[in-house]
Amino acid sequence: MTTEANGANTKVARVIRKYDLDDMGANLEAAWTGEAGERTSLRDLADEFNEAVLEASLRQIGVSSLSVDVSSTYQALRGESGSSSTRARRRLEREGIDVDELTGDFVTHQAIHTYLTQEREASLPAADEDMADRKVETIEKLQGRVSAVAESAISSLANAEELDRGDYDVLVDVRAVCPNCGTDAPVGELIRRGGCGCTAEPESDGE
Repeated sequence: MTTEANGANTKVARVIRKYDLDDMGANLEAAWTGEAGERTSLRDLADEFNEAVLEASLRQIGVSSLSVDVSSTYQALRGESGSSSTRARRRLEREGIDVDELTGDFVTHQAIHTYLTQEREASLPAADEDMADRKVETIEKLQGRVSAVAESAISSLANAEELDRGDYDVLVDVRAVCPNCGTDAPVGELIRRGGCGCTAEPESDGE
């Protein structure tokens, strides 16, 4: 299992130090790589991390996590609006927690990925890499099949004089667009390179 480099300064590392979550890095890595069994997704890891931050925040001010439902409170805070979010914020503020500071310490799944790959130098097992290749191969085969069907349809329609010609070039391009940064890339390329690249957070956030 890897350890953080000296001077580690991603947001996740800073939050771990701030809330004394000493074992969190190793736990995140083990869960992501599947060391202890089935792998946990980055999004689920981000939620687990943020709940741990909330629990640690309560612990630091002497409030027992038994008196506050950490999971439901976190989900309410994630809602950002609505009565449940307002109640959760007011409850925490009454306990003496700066809610804006707390939620500012919550991290995204991209931040978790940056922390694991850059600071802990963790990587997924080879089996997962092979799986990515298999998925790309399946997609490319399906693209080839769609192209062949389309070419056959064009040829048949042209022979039946229902299409002006039968020598059209057929292009089948399956693409994926990131909802965050807008990156538009072929699905196969996106899978092979492990994402769109927007996991690199702005320097001001240190992620």
